[in-house]
Amino acid sequence: MQTKRMTFNSRVLPYLLLAPQVVITLVFFVWPASQALWQSMLREDPFGLRTTFIWFRNFERLFEDPTYVNSLKTTAVFSISTTLLSMSLALLFATMVNRMIRSRDGYTTFLVWPYAVAPAIAGVLWWFIFNPSVGIMPYMLKMVGYDWNHRLNSGDAMILVVIAAAWKQISYNFLFFLAGLQSIPQSLIEAAAIDGAGRKKRFWTIVFPLLSPTTFFLMVVNIVYAMFDTFGVIHATTEGGPAQATNILVYKVFRDGFVGQNLGSSAAQSVILMGIVIVLTVVQFRWIERRVNY
Repeated sequence: MQTKRMTFNSRVLPYLLLAPQVVITLVFFVWPASQALWQSMLREDPFGLRTTFIWFRNFERLFEDPTYVNSLKTTAVFSISTTLLSMSLALLFATMVNRMIRSRDGYTTFLVWPYAVAPAIAGVLWWFIFNPSVGIMPYMLKMVGYDWNHRLNSGDAMILVVIAAAWKQISYNFLFFLAGLQSIPQSLIEAAAIDGAGRKKRFWTIVFPLLSPTTFFLMVVNIVYAMFDTFGVIHATTEGGPAQATNILVYKVFRDGFVGQNLGSSAAQSVILMGIVIVLTVVQFRWIERRVNY
């Protein structure tokens, strides 16, 4: 079997076709990343009049700071919780919708709508729902004996931001899971049913293993989403509080850089955050992908 290859009459044309993407990568990724790395090795005086090159001192101070270490732990809890909640609910909804025949398109449309909502707006919506003064959820929880207050209780605050962030991402995951379910040959499921396998056994032994490529892709995307794109959710709901309970890494970069005006520390935090995401992605592709059957 011969592989069909594309040939160009001009040697310049392939480079011209690649040039726009190369320029975009250099301008929007390589240049900002290099600027952040350079800024992370500088220290400015309070008035911004003098800059001192201090090598890796900003990184050393970060890991000596208890609030930054706490932010690392908070980010891990938040990212894992958001990923698990959004993917599990999306898979549940996709499985239920996939069984429908007549109303499948209608349910799909309704479930996709939340993805069009901006993260900050999603945070505001859930902030109103869980508001201790006017929200309906604290009122219902108080009826069963639970006094909800995310302004004072760190556990309630974490639950609120996880729900708001996961709700925003469920629609995205749902679409991919539904597409994956519809691509599974029905003959495999029917053969298992003829052999006497129940619904649960058919799902865990046939359907879920065949969804492994989709699950792996969504896991990578959701972890990156939880660590970068949830700034708006945190800012609109808890602003990192109470007592730094929801101050994840991406929000701490904003607080230290734009509010505290500590640009060197903020740049060092952004470099570490970028490094963490790169390492997690490499680890996922290196080890977890081996369990994926394409």
